[in-house]
Amino acid sequence: MPKILIVEDNEMNRDMLSRRLVRKGYDVVIAVDGQAGVEMARSERPDLILMDMGLPVIDGWEATRRVRQDADTGAIPVIALTAHAMLGDREKAIEAGCDDHDTKPVDLARLIGKIEALLGAKGAV
Repeated sequence: MPKILIVEDNEMNRDMLSRRLVRKGYDVVIAVDGQAGVEMARSERPDLILMDMGLPVIDGWEATRRVRQDADTGAIPVIALTAHAMLGDREKAIEAGCDDHDTKPVDLARLIGKIEALLGAKGAV
């Protein structure tokens, strides 16, 4: 069962997303800020990270850069989750090291498609 690390500071978003992913058969671990997300990426070794970009302590952009710079976590696929759907946000996420980008509120079917595509490409599914 693939493990997904959700890095999200909003409790309602965390709860909704984690419950839905668990129902889809994923093992879910949660971090509530960017620094904890970087640390949990190292300790938990998830198969994929869902990274909110508007996080406390360190934002999702910097957290993603740190995950990418670490030899132990650099290959973990990261999907940026952001409430911003402005032109250029996807490019900004890719530049920060994210593999993909999705907007909030989350469209679960679309997000699951992106997760499965990245896990399939990684060979985890």
